[in-house]
Order: sequence, then C-alpha cells, then structure tokens
Amino acid sequence: MKTANQDIRPVTTKINNNGNIEIGGCDLIELANKYGTPLYVFDEETIRSITKSYKDAFKSYPHMKMMFASKAFITKAICKIMEQEGFGLDLCSGGEIYTAKSAGFDMSKTLFNGNNKSYDELNFAIEAGVGTISVDNFFELALLNDIAKSNNKKVEILLRITPGIECHTHEYIQTGHLDSKFGFDLTQLDEAIELIKEEYTNLKLIGLHAHIGSQIFEKKVYFDEVEVIFKEIKRIEDKFGIKLTTVNLGGGLGIKYTEKDAPISVYEIAETIIESININSKKYGIAEPTVFIEPGRSVVGTSGVTLYTAGSSKQVPNGRKYQAVDGGMSDNARPSLYQAEYTVEIANKPNLPADKKVTIAGKHCESGDILAKDIMLPEIEEGDIVCFYTTGAYGYSMSSNYNRALKAAAVLVNNGKSDIIINRQTYEQLCEADTIPDRLIR
Repeated sequence: MKTANQDIRPVTTKINNNGNIEIGGCDLIELANKYGTPLYVFDEETIRSITKSYKDAFKSYPHMKMMFASKAFITKAICKIMEQEGFGLDLCSGGEIYTAKSAGFDMSKTLFNGNNKSYDELNFAIEAGVGTISVDNFFELALLNDIAKSNNKKVEILLRITPGIECHTHEYIQTGHLDSKFGFDLTQLDEAIELIKEEYTNLKLIGLHAHIGSQIFEKKVYFDEVEVIFKEIKRIEDKFGIKLTTVNLGGGLGIKYTEKDAPISVYEIAETIIESININSKKYGIAEPTVFIEPGRSVVGTSGVTLYTAGSSKQVPNGRKYQAVDGGMSDNARPSLYQAEYTVEIANKPNLPADKKVTIAGKHCESGDILAKDIMLPEIEEGDIVCFYTTGAYGYSMSSNYNRALKAAAVLVNNGKSDIIINRQTYEQLCEADTIPDRLIR
C-alpha cells in the first residue's frame, strides 16, 4: 500500500481555477502575498495521513510505540498534532525539551537522545519529567548518574549501540556503522552494564537503542538491525541476568525528493520489522519487547514546501542561467551540506512547459549558495513564486541567520485555512541578544 513518503507533493496538492498551485485548499500565490517569502508551508492532512499509516502498518504488533523524531521539525503546533495522533517525541536538545514542555506535551512519552548532552540539558530533562534517556557514552553514564542522584531520582535509560550496519545513503547521515560518533561499540557494552550494576545505581537499564541512518530505501537493514539487537539482549540476559524489555529501532525511512528516488512504504518496513521481531524473539528465546520507532523526515518531509520570490537573474556567456530567489542556504542548508536535490515548480505557472534550463541561486554571499542546479522550468520572471517540494524536514530546523538573514515564517494549511505556526523573525528579534561592552561606548 502506498504511503505519503512515496509522493513528492503533499497529498492535497492541485492546480486550482486561478491556474496556481494549491495545497491544503490554499492558493500558494495568495499565501506568498499574505505572509511574504521565503515561507514554509505545511499541509496538515499530509502529516496526519503518514502518522495514521504508521499506526495502521504496525497495528499487528501490540507493543509498538511511535516516537516522532523532533529534530526534523518541531514547534508547539507540531507537538499538538503528534499528541493528537498518539505519537511520543524523540528529543535531542534542551531546546526541543523546552518546546515540548511549553506545548503541554505529556513528557512521560518523550525520549532524550544525543551524543553530547550537557549537564544543564540532562538536569532539565530529569526536572521536566522526560520518560526515557538514551545514553550514548561512558561520560554521559557517569554524568547522568550524578545528576539523578542529586535529584533523588531513578532514571530509566537505554544504551545506544552502533550495530555495524551501513545503509546506502549519504555518509553524513549514516549513523549505525562502526565508525560513527554515536553510541557504544558492541565490545564496550559489558563494561557499561557492569558500571550500571555496580556503581551507577540511580540508572535503570531497560533496553538498547540503535539507529542505522537516514533517508533509507532498503528493507533488509531493518531486519538485520532487529536481529543484532535481539542477539545482544539474549547475550546480556545470559551473562548478567538482566531482562531488557525495550528496543529502540530509530527511524530513517526515506522520502521522495525527485522522480529518481524510490522510497519504500511504511507498510513495507513494518512488515519487515514485525517479521524480524517474530523470528528473532523465538530464535533467541526472549519475550517480545516494547519497540520504539522514531520516524521524523518521513512524517513531515513530504508535507512541507518552501516558497520564494524570484529576483535578479544572470546569463553566463556560453554558460549557465542563474535565477536568484529571496532565500537560500539560510533557510535550506541541505543542498550545501548533502548536495540534496529537490523538485521545483513555479507556483503561478504550473501548466507552462518546463523548457528552460536554470540554476536557482540563493541571495547569500557564498558561491555554494545554490538551491537547485541545472533544472528544467518555465521561463522565470521577476516576482514569480518558486516552490520547492519536500522541504518539511530539516528546512526550518537547520535554518540560520547567515548574513543576518531573518528566519522565515511557517504556516499550517488545512481545508482552505492557513495559520501561522512560526512568526517571521524581525530585525529587533535578530539583535535582541546583542550587547555592546561599556568599554566600546565613548
């Protein structure tokens, strides 16, 4: 069964009677005029569609917990949608914890993840009531135990491991192979467990956590991941007498950015994971555990588009045609970081033939500020609205104030209604953290 991550466009996308692209019942040109550009637009129906697909796909396994990977995109409004859809939250910073807590999210349904959590972040996590902490290294084990002890708490933890599985994705978003900054190597697990048993008595080990990467198009890696973890659970039970009850498989399911991408569906990975759980729980003689799944990109990626206004252009003699827009690497860093590719349309010219080769350039003072290279579009004129699809994940969450650019607004659209979920940053807000030392004032 097809799921929303296998589409380039939000599920409500169509061309309306004005001849413009419409999403969530809202004309993109009208949204650009009302809210300005750059503008992130999120289709609520697409988000809810994929969350429902996850719940339906895994419904045959009763011990499954869905945890939205908030790093993809988190706001108070997104927290509310996830809560309504029965998802928990995977959080990876103090800021994400604060966002969830300030949105009134049930913090017992959250997990704190990351490779270098600070004292303040761990202390805040405990005070905020975060349900589970995934511990990444020996330094964190000691630090968390000290903080838990000072708070007179017993903290439930997972140990994050590197399972030695590589998926075919960009090297920067592979996290499960052995040469990674994340997690304990399997050869280090016994030492960590001995410390928890003998010294770190304010920590309660309940399970293992592995994450094999991001933008994954393969099924077998999920089957293998389950087997590696279950094998370790059995070995730990035999050696230490500890029955681990929880497994976190991470997320990583890919989405369709361009026509050449062929992501698998939520139902396909669910079938693979459940099959592997059934086989390996019997193979290793362990009770079926509670299993966390942490989708992020696949939940919000397809729901989002970014709108820009076309500005200046340049034709290089005997070379490229560059078309500049009013945003760039400050609102979408992925093309610069990962050489990411996107599907692009002109929101006010969707029916015109895409017969002109053009490179979409950002406005920042970097030669590498290129959003899309050598793509085919209709003739672009100043003032046209350029629409980049599948920017819902890691667009806003990776955005910056490079060149003192203001962070863009974000709107949520549904049934013809649009609502601001992130206000456009102002110049006053941009400078509010600046200070001038007295010695510089004459």
